[in-house]
Amino acid sequence: MLTLRQLRYLDSLARHGHFGRAAEECAVSQPALSMQIRELEQELGAELVERRHGTIVLTEAGKEVARRAMLILGATRDLAQCVCRKGRLLSGELRLGVIPTLAPYVLPRLLPALHRHYPDLRLDLIESQTKTLVSELCHGALDVVALALPVEGAEFETTALFDDRFLLAVPAGDPLPERLRVTTRDVKARQLVLLEEGHCLRDQALIYCGEVGRERTRLGATSLATVLQMVASGYGVTLLPEVAINVEVRNKRVKLLRFVEPQPQRSIGLAWRPTSSRKADFLELGRILLDSLKCERANKCVKSISDRRSRASRPTQ
Repeated sequence: MLTLRQLRYLDSLARHGHFGRAAEECAVSQPALSMQIRELEQELGAELVERRHGTIVLTEAGKEVARRAMLILGATRDLAQCVCRKGRLLSGELRLGVIPTLAPYVLPRLLPALHRHYPDLRLDLIESQTKTLVSELCHGALDVVALALPVEGAEFETTALFDDRFLLAVPAGDPLPERLRVTTRDVKARQLVLLEEGHCLRDQALIYCGEVGRERTRLGATSLATVLQMVASGYGVTLLPEVAINVEVRNKRVKLLRFVEPQPQRSIGLAWRPTSSRKADFLELGRILLDSLKCERANKCVKSISDRRSRASRPTQ
C-alpha cells in the first residue's frame, strides 16, 4: 500500500537529487530510503528514478508522482495544523517568508503589532529571494509568503495588500531638479545600478526600463543599502521602492525623483497554498501589516506638520 512515508522520501529525493542527502534529511539510512522508493515503484507499477553513479534523475512518471506527492504532503501538514490550532486566530506556529526588498522595511513595524495583538503566536521568519520562498511554500516548509505579485509558475491563493511605487534615486549633484517628473529617457542617459540576478525587484525595474535598462546596467549588488551607497558615490542611478525610502535614504547624498504617470510600481501581497486551512490567519496578518504601515505614515505626517509649524513660529532675524 502507498504510504505518506514513501511520498515524503520521494519528495526529499526529488529536491536533493541524491540518495545520501535525502536520507540525511529524512533521518534514515540510505538503504532504508532506497528500499521505500523501490516499494513505491512496485506499488505504482512504474520506474520513478533513474539510478546513476553519485546522482539520480527522475523519470517522467517520477516527476509527476513527485509533483503530486508535494501537494499531498502540503495538504497533510495543513490538516494537522487545522486540528492543533482549534480555530484560534493567529495562534501556534506560523512560518512566514519575506523577500529581501521588503523584510527590512515592514518587519520592524509588523512584529511589535503582532506581538501586541497575538502574544500566543510563534512566528518563524525566513528572508530569501522569491524563487526560494515559492519552492519552500510549495513543499510545506513555509505557511505564507510576503512578496511581489503575481507569483509566476505556481498555483497559490493570494491577496494584494498595497501598491509600492518606484522612485528614481540619483546622486545629490545630478542636474535633474527634484520637482521634475522623470521618464525612461532620463534613465537612458545614466548608468543603472540594480540588485544582482535573482531579485524580483531587478526584473521589475528592467521591465519598466525595457531595453534601455538592459543596455545601461553594468553593476549589481546584494542589497538596496549597497545600491544606494553606489548611487551616492556617483556610480549611477537606481529605481527605489517607496516602502524603503525612510530606511535607506538618510542623508543628502541621494535625491529622489518621481516618475511621470503611470508611475512604475509593484504589487505587494501574501501567497499561500490553496489547501491551507489558515486563510483567516493570513488575511488577519495582511490587515495588521497594512495597519502598521498606515500608522507609521500617519506619524510621519504629524511630525512633518509639527516641524513646519515650529519653523513658521520662529522669529525672523
